[in-house]
Amino acid sequence: MTNTTSNFRIENIAPILYVEDMKRSLQFYVDILGFENAAWGDENFTSVNRENSGLYLCKGGQGMPGTWVWIGFDGDISLFHQKLLAKGVKIKLPPTNFSWAYEMQVEDPDGHILRFGTDPDQNSPFHDSPT
Repeated sequence: MTNTTSNFRIENIAPILYVEDMKRSLQFYVDILGFENAAWGDENFTSVNRENSGLYLCKGGQGMPGTWVWIGFDGDISLFHQKLLAKGVKIKLPPTNFSWAYEMQVEDPDGHILRFGTDPDQNSPFHDSPT
């Protein structure tokens, strides 16, 4: 379906996350999660990217702590969970099978919640289904 009300294309959509300490946030996103910091970034504003997606990080502005971000995940989420635990990452929700996704929730250093999700496991019960 084509949008006939506008004459432009959306190139991408990327959230801007408020951070208190850019160095601490980059350590989390780059060193722990494997994102790459933009070459043009500085101590006040940058972009961290992985594959074709990214997040902007803004020191002291543009957003509120506690933002929730969905991150579509293609891989072994249980193995990823174990690696994050070993690195001391705060897990808000361990890998849980829902009807919409097999999801894990991780808290970043500024209290933002990253919802990593992959396809649900159709061979296991869904956490959101009545028992």
